[in-house]
Amino acid sequence: MVYTKDNMNKKFKKFLVVIKVVVLVIVLSIIVAAAFNYYKKTTSQILLMQSNKIKLDKALKNAESDLNDLRSQDQYLINKDLESKVKSIEVTYSKAVSAYEKLLDLKTVTKKTEKFDTSFAYILTLLSKRNYSSAEADLLTLEKEIDTEKQKILVSFQIPANVPESNSPPGSGYSSQVVKSDVGDFLVGIVSADLNSTRVIVDTASDSDCKNDCPVMSLGDYVSRSGAYAGINGSYFCPADYPSCSDKKNSFDTLAMNKNKKYLNSDNNVYSSVPAVIFTGNSARFVGQSSQWGRDTGVDAVLAMQPLLVSGGNIAFNGDGEPKRGSKGNRSFVGASGSTAYIGIVFNATVAEAAHVIHALGIQNALNLDSGGSTALWSGGYKAGPGRNLPNVLLFVKK
Repeated sequence: MVYTKDNMNKKFKKFLVVIKVVVLVIVLSIIVAAAFNYYKKTTSQILLMQSNKIKLDKALKNAESDLNDLRSQDQYLINKDLESKVKSIEVTYSKAVSAYEKLLDLKTVTKKTEKFDTSFAYILTLLSKRNYSSAEADLLTLEKEIDTEKQKILVSFQIPANVPESNSPPGSGYSSQVVKSDVGDFLVGIVSADLNSTRVIVDTASDSDCKNDCPVMSLGDYVSRSGAYAGINGSYFCPADYPSCSDKKNSFDTLAMNKNKKYLNSDNNVYSSVPAVIFTGNSARFVGQSSQWGRDTGVDAVLAMQPLLVSGGNIAFNGDGEPKRGSKGNRSFVGASGSTAYIGIVFNATVAEAAHVIHALGIQNALNLDSGGSTALWSGGYKAGPGRNLPNVLLFVKK
């Protein structure tokens, strides 16, 4: 808002009127209190006090009248108009952010977004002209069109020809295979590792908590610096290109212990209900809530994420109504059965469908990882991705 001299004068006048009323009420209240204390001993004085009360009531009515006059003045009406405009700006800005982030997500599955880019640019022009009602209506239309286009692309997804069918994960290394489940056939890229010869670690770009402008790296760079032979993207984070993440760029808030035995986000996860996986030696432990885990640095890796997909050989997630989890996408996961660890991607699936597919593979425990534009899988090279640069990843390294 631009504060002109005229605006300042009007606000100052408004302030003086309010001060006048407040002072008047305070003074009269003091007079009444003093009168009550001084005259309360005699009947005649009580009558005088009653008279003063009548005067006070009159004064209060006059004060109320002054306030009503103030409300009818131009600056009051101007302020109410400004409140309405501010609300319109807030609502429209929120919708613009939502539409833009959906557009960014669409770009992860197709490069043909020109018409949506043009529509969004036109909406920004409407906003610059303060045409909030038209901008809001166009934003609603744009979001629906983006959702429709993304759904059309995902529905047209075809599993490549000649991909072998198998409901068993590979004994070791990488496999691309079609898995048949009770919710359909899905393409899966998966890496298996024997924990007797492989150590699972979490690598983070920062060695301490970070709330904004956090460092990030590509999955390939993490693999290189840690000497890993396979790796996958890690937990949810706030991408720097999302406007809603402007004050928390590339940050993540769930629990993690990295390869340097540093716990990140420990303080805000003391009572966390977010599930976690803990790797140590030749075994893996999955907990339903990271609050069930202490801060032991004797383990190899800790990573909290949600939801838990499979637990004890049973499907643990069948959907929760959250739109992003309920839409089709490439779903990264980490899992384990006995002394074998798995990382992989179920392509073109909802999170619930991914849980069914992983269960069909016979994997005993599995945890969902980030997806969308962050999806990346490495095994001797990128099998998916590279996607966005990431604040944390999960890696397989030789012992």
